[in-house]
Amino acid sequence: MTYGIIILIVLLALAPLWHFMPTKRQRHQALLRESAALAGLFVEFRDLPLGQERLERLSASERQVLYYGLRLPASRKTRRERQAWYRERGQWSSRPGRLEPPTIASKLPDSILAIGVSDESCGVFWQELGDETLVREIAVLLNQWKDDLVPS
Repeated sequence: MTYGIIILIVLLALAPLWHFMPTKRQRHQALLRESAALAGLFVEFRDLPLGQERLERLSASERQVLYYGLRLPASRKTRRERQAWYRERGQWSSRPGRLEPPTIASKLPDSILAIGVSDESCGVFWQELGDETLVREIAVLLNQWKDDLVPS
């Protein structure tokens, strides 16, 4: 009986700590983000690169996705225009106008929702539906895109 009471007290003392244990999904996200960091990418939450009127129709969870980006070197001579392409019915579209997507767009996995480039970085928007192999593949493709954007 006394051992039962001791076990109960220990379990009650440990119960609040179990609340802070990461879930399987959280461990998976941490693994993906660690793979991204090891591949030279940075990760941040951003709104999808859609027009303001389209963004207003989306909920916060649909609008805010993860951006896996690769930093670009600063250049005083040329400024890169901020551009974005998003996947719509299997095709890449851009706003404004009909800009041709970069060559890597056709090689990107289907889980990528959009791609974008600015003066600071180039990257992909997605909801982390994949594994570390996919993150490494994205990193390789972003490095190819960076090589196209930054002449040596």
